[in-house]
Amino acid sequence: MLHMISRSSSCSKYHPLHQAGCIKTLQLPSTQIHCVTNRSPCKKYSIKCPQSSINITNNVRNREDISSRNCKQFNKYRCFLTLQDGYEPKHIYNNYSTSFRDVFFRNLISFYRLTRPYTWTGTVIAITSVSFLPIQNLADLTPTFFMGILKALVPAVLMNIYVVTLNQLYDVEIDKVNKPDLPLASGDFSRGTGIAIALISSLTSLTMGVMFRSPPLLLALIIWFLLGSAYSIQLPFLRWKGHPFLAPFSMMILMGLVYQLLFFIHIQWKQVVKYLIPNVFSNDHFDTQKYMLARPVVITKPLVFATAFMCVLSFANGLLKDVPDVDGDRKFDIQTLSVIVGRERVFWLCVSMMLTAYGAAILVGASSSFPLSKLVTVICHSILAFILWLRAKTVDLSSNASTLSFYMFIWKVHYVEYLLIHFVR
Repeated sequence: MLHMISRSSSCSKYHPLHQAGCIKTLQLPSTQIHCVTNRSPCKKYSIKCPQSSINITNNVRNREDISSRNCKQFNKYRCFLTLQDGYEPKHIYNNYSTSFRDVFFRNLISFYRLTRPYTWTGTVIAITSVSFLPIQNLADLTPTFFMGILKALVPAVLMNIYVVTLNQLYDVEIDKVNKPDLPLASGDFSRGTGIAIALISSLTSLTMGVMFRSPPLLLALIIWFLLGSAYSIQLPFLRWKGHPFLAPFSMMILMGLVYQLLFFIHIQWKQVVKYLIPNVFSNDHFDTQKYMLARPVVITKPLVFATAFMCVLSFANGLLKDVPDVDGDRKFDIQTLSVIVGRERVFWLCVSMMLTAYGAAILVGASSSFPLSKLVTVICHSILAFILWLRAKTVDLSSNASTLSFYMFIWKVHYVEYLLIHFVR
């Protein structure tokens, strides 16, 4: 006879009769208990449960039908139980499988969640889109051009991983309230693992920036590193996350200026390399090493539009991201604008800023002398503005899930805009 004592109502799913705060006696055939050695009566053992803890009192007497010859000590192995009604809690041992494949994929999924995929997806889309802005004809689409994009994307994604990992390292306690599913907050990754990931990704990114010999790319990575560090690190004059305007300002600098300007310049950079030819008839010579398109940098209308538009959207996004996190930020005295003035005011301020940006985009499109540019820019931005307004009207500001869903929707708006900037003429 096994007495199962529950400490949490979350384990009620193990048996339909089990309820929080009560004791149920279940008759289990002895042949259905595996790897339980014969112990003295009334000795308690603990089964590790993903959501609660269960104590089992072993009242099973020595019987001939329970063999313990090949069983190990109970506290070293899982105990698999099949209840009388045929319910087998497979998730207990599936979640703690120790096979190499299961551990590898479990860690891979945790790493994927650690990297905040929506952020590096935005990075890839933004840099790729901006890299195509200087293209004038199909002859520009050379292997060198695509290799240059790849040289920008890889260190940029690594730097993005550094920034989000560093933020989670300093926000573990806050994330236990706001985002308990993140690997560091949930305990899937240790703090040491997080530090290792942050160090490796940042050093690899900066090393690539030096190796690729593109000053605009290296400058972009250094600014990114400094902004990401200042945002999260708990030091005097840093920890911009806790400032109501420095946090969105840092996002505006990165996503509005660095993404557009420096990666645009990187795609056209000419690098002059000095070398000496060992010839008695020659002196020092300069050779122009073509990097990417190797053109003089020309500031175009699409670039100006993309920079201005993304500055507004990224600043609004920097304010909006704190709306779902008010509970944890208030608990740990993080003075975001949402904590200071309230969710509703910040939310509608952000929506108003984005609608204003869309209105300006419609005017820019209407002023174009190219019919296709005018048609696509005006219609698409009008549709996006209307969808944004409808989506904002449905948000329940008292629900963290609802505000978080809207925040993720704004990221999708960013993705779409990087397609539309190519129609601005």
